[in-house]
Amino acid sequence: MNVYDWLSHMDVPTSQRFDVVEVKFKGGRKEYFRNINQLEFITGDYVVCEMASGQHLGTVSLQGELVRLQMKRKNVVISDDLHVIYRVATEKDLDKHTQAMAREMPTLYRTREIIRELKLNMKLSDVEFQSDNTKTTFYYSSEERVDFRELIKQLASEFKVRIEMRQISLRQEASRLGGLGSCGRELCCSTWLTDFKNISTSAARYQNLSLNPAKLSGQCGRLKCCLNYELETYIDALRDIPTVDAPLKTKKGVATLQKTDIFKKIMWFGFEKDTNWYPVAISKVLEIVELNKNNIIPESLEILTPEPEKGADKGPQKLNSDLENLDRKYSEEQKKKKKKKNKPRNRSNNTNKPQTTPSPQ
Repeated sequence: MNVYDWLSHMDVPTSQRFDVVEVKFKGGRKEYFRNINQLEFITGDYVVCEMASGQHLGTVSLQGELVRLQMKRKNVVISDDLHVIYRVATEKDLDKHTQAMAREMPTLYRTREIIRELKLNMKLSDVEFQSDNTKTTFYYSSEERVDFRELIKQLASEFKVRIEMRQISLRQEASRLGGLGSCGRELCCSTWLTDFKNISTSAARYQNLSLNPAKLSGQCGRLKCCLNYELETYIDALRDIPTVDAPLKTKKGVATLQKTDIFKKIMWFGFEKDTNWYPVAISKVLEIVELNKNNIIPESLEILTPEPEKGADKGPQKLNSDLENLDRKYSEEQKKKKKKKNKPRNRSNNTNKPQTTPSPQ
């Protein structure tokens, strides 16, 4: 959840500074706190913050006017009810926080054992201890409603802290755990993405992607969030692409649409019993569709020569066809004569060649 303060170079008087600071906690969780003591912070400083039960330690992620914009975007109301920042963390505070973090992994494993003993249908993904060791938050995911009253009793008696069970979605679980995506980079949900929007398979269809669940799903088991990144660009480009409802009819055969190159505006068609695909520009596709609507069949996808009409006069056409037949006849006779003249020459050449006799061994 890295952020860049692009207003940090601007010097604002202390009296005019926005007194709300954004603080980041474990798992990328961010909350807003008031800086009533006018403390000087640098992004990344550890601060001790007020919580509903005790205090917790986090890092400053954003301050200044950008916090006002973030709160406006997330519809967070600025009021006196916001918690405050007590102080900059000391070495003693950091030691307590380190001890609290050291308890998280053993608690996670022990809680999973208790869940298996109680046979609860839930997946525990993370545990977060408050810095003062007075409260523990358990993050879990489940597809059904879970009755964990008995679980809370056992956890409270064993760890001697206040227990809070918080259900999260699979996307939030992936953002807390982190990892690398198929692109080779760190997961978007664990670095910068905060709003999880619904993603449908239509996003993959618009982008001409194969509907392969193994390739389209992320580590959370849901469709990848990056399918929505370029969706609007594809939708804008598809406005110029015609919809071919039926195969194109040509004298060469019936051409079926195989794929579409949206940005180059080329449509690829294939004929029956032919493994090759032929690229056709969108303008020509529209012309062929109009010809087929008028019951006109072109020569091929490249040559749009319409078929002659049946009721037309055939007088001049017959005359031209006779002349063409005569030309073909005389041209074929001339070729035959040339072949006859060339045959004896070849034979004489063959006879004049000296015959070689095998030498006696």
